[in-house]
Amino acid sequence: MSESLVHIDGLKKHFIQNSGLVNRLLGNTQTVRAVDGVSFDINRGETFGLVGESGSGKSTTARALVRLDEPTEGEVRFDGEEMGSLSDSEMKALRRRVQMVFQDPASSLNRRKTVSQLIKQPMKTHDLHKGNREERVDELLETVGLSPEFSNRYPHEFSGGQQQRIGIARALSVEPELLVCDEPVSALDVSIQAQILNLLNDLQTEFDLTILFIAHDLSVIRHVCDRVAVMYLGEIMEIGPTEELFANPKNPYTMSLLRSIPEVDPSLEVERESLEGEVPSPINPPSGCSFHTRCPQATEECAATDPALAAIDGSGETHFSACHYVSDFEDGLGIPIEEDREDRYGTVTFKRRTS
Repeated sequence: MSESLVHIDGLKKHFIQNSGLVNRLLGNTQTVRAVDGVSFDINRGETFGLVGESGSGKSTTARALVRLDEPTEGEVRFDGEEMGSLSDSEMKALRRRVQMVFQDPASSLNRRKTVSQLIKQPMKTHDLHKGNREERVDELLETVGLSPEFSNRYPHEFSGGQQQRIGIARALSVEPELLVCDEPVSALDVSIQAQILNLLNDLQTEFDLTILFIAHDLSVIRHVCDRVAVMYLGEIMEIGPTEELFANPKNPYTMSLLRSIPEVDPSLEVERESLEGEVPSPINPPSGCSFHTRCPQATEECAATDPALAAIDGSGETHFSACHYVSDFEDGLGIPIEEDREDRYGTVTFKRRTS
């Protein structure tokens, strides 16, 4: 049985809009339900994907996990410790074990500091590698595919892909156990994306990392993740092993996302369709199933009752879906993943993630 490193149970993060004193007195505030009752585990050593459209709550979930945002409700445990109960000193020690790689490397790197200063700062904060921090910086730069000669340069002197490598080196400087990668390649060119994804795959093996990988692009998630959770309007609609979820999706929202993926091989006659409609406002989410306003298979029951996330029969408690009619869907509606296939990703061959 896999060992859980992260356990999230009933996580909610609500924001108050128009929260000034006058608005509060007049009752004009509004609650944004960014994350509304999310539960999942991340097993030690795996890459766990969190995917969904913009506004689904993926990044907010990550920020609540690492305590950049304080959760409204729910429990987050890291290696058995409930993070909300930790003291400041205990939280500082835990932050060493959990590091983030951000979407926009340029904005996450202080332009006034050199690469060496950026990478050494976390080591200073956690009092690590005294006496050999310069050597450690050189080692980390080589590890992420950059020359140690770059250490005295500034972030603006590098390309986007190189900046992201610097961000990854900085995250690795404190020897974390969990990397939270929040859309780490979405701002990069396609061929550069593949290089960064390959790098993360290699680093996971080298440093025995666990990775939470957040993306809106299912084609990226397909390549790098062992398991996937699909989010919509602050809730999880489906969780399962990547191959199973792509080949046999059991939730209409997952099916819609998969059918919207463009096929890069023009010789394949695969009908693709766009997901119609807009994501409802998290200020006033729909009743019942949150996806029913866009679901082509919705019924009156879907509008009235919110389905629970439940295990798919025969999955052995590995594949879960939140849908009233999951048993009515036919298998084979998704995209099979061939074990021996190396996918072309732009101009770079991607090394498929293997468990």
